[in-house]
Amino acid sequence: MQHAGAALSAQEHSKLKAAVDTLAFLTQELEKKGASIRRLRKLIFGASTEKTSQDSDRDQSSKGDEDDTPAAAGEADDGGEGERDKGTTGDEKKKKKKRKGHGKNGARDYQGADKVTVPHESLKRGDPCPECPKGKLYPVNEPAVLVRVTGMAPLSATVYELERLRCNLCGLVVTAKAPEGAAGPKYDETAASMIAMLKYGTGLPFNRLARLQGSLGIPLPASTQWDVVNAASGLLVPVYAELIRQAAQGSVLYNDDTTMRILDLMGLRRQKALAAGTLKDEQRTGIFTSGILSTTEDRRIAVFFSGTQHAGENLADVLAQRTAELAPPIQMSDALSRNTPGEFKTLVAHCNAHARRRFVDVADSFPDEVRHVL
Repeated sequence: MQHAGAALSAQEHSKLKAAVDTLAFLTQELEKKGASIRRLRKLIFGASTEKTSQDSDRDQSSKGDEDDTPAAAGEADDGGEGERDKGTTGDEKKKKKKRKGHGKNGARDYQGADKVTVPHESLKRGDPCPECPKGKLYPVNEPAVLVRVTGMAPLSATVYELERLRCNLCGLVVTAKAPEGAAGPKYDETAASMIAMLKYGTGLPFNRLARLQGSLGIPLPASTQWDVVNAASGLLVPVYAELIRQAAQGSVLYNDDTTMRILDLMGLRRQKALAAGTLKDEQRTGIFTSGILSTTEDRRIAVFFSGTQHAGENLADVLAQRTAELAPPIQMSDALSRNTPGEFKTLVAHCNAHARRRFVDVADSFPDEVRHVL
């Protein structure tokens, strides 16, 4: 219990200062009334949607008025259902394009599947037709296909039990020679690449993969996964460097930041890194992961950088490898100054979604104008 008149501790002072600053911020926002109340709700509770239909009460009320019309309520005199379908013929419906990614996959889509050729059990080329004896059989170019999909653990294991023999006189133990394919490290290159693909290619956390493998009887602890991937990471450095070089040649580049936690750049480890000279900028305390997406006519390349640099600085490092003869690329980002790549020229295209939100903030005060913009 803090005694009256006693000085606050550093921790208590920090908590009190944070509470006072929060109160001052909330008071300032509330004084701005309409626009800031909407913004404050989003800061505290988040935005449930950014659809235009939800951005202003005016749009909602007009939508409600439309729903009250007889046509919308299905009260047309000549059979409401037929009236609403008027103007859309069967041919027009057939012409509507199917959304990509929907429908069944054909056998040709299974490029990575094992192929098994199955000959006919009793007939072959040149045999008489079983239906009409005068005809002869010949192979058809397109075989009948069956697809069977089976399940297995993402990483499988094989246990080799090598027989051992002991001499009953001298005690010598001899062990059977390991078969071909059993030699080498416990986790081979395919295991390292599969773990890396699941983690960094599809976003499957190490702990989740560990639970899945454990339930399938092939244990793979999260710490072991990290050790396996870390040991193989050096082999991928040339690939990463080449991806960065190719990304620098893109016609449109997107870049942005998100916060990150790197233990080696925090707390006592940060102080040791500063003392050792591995971390040079003492003023920088923020840690970020920058994502840079480069697009060309035939490919999309995404590269990520984690550290104390901002997205603009990382983009500058990428553009340093751009061919000098190429025209400046289009750069897509929000309007933060730290997203600009310094001395490198780009055709800046700021994000419309960020600008749009500013109009949404004042929709209650200027409904007609905001509706026009949205």
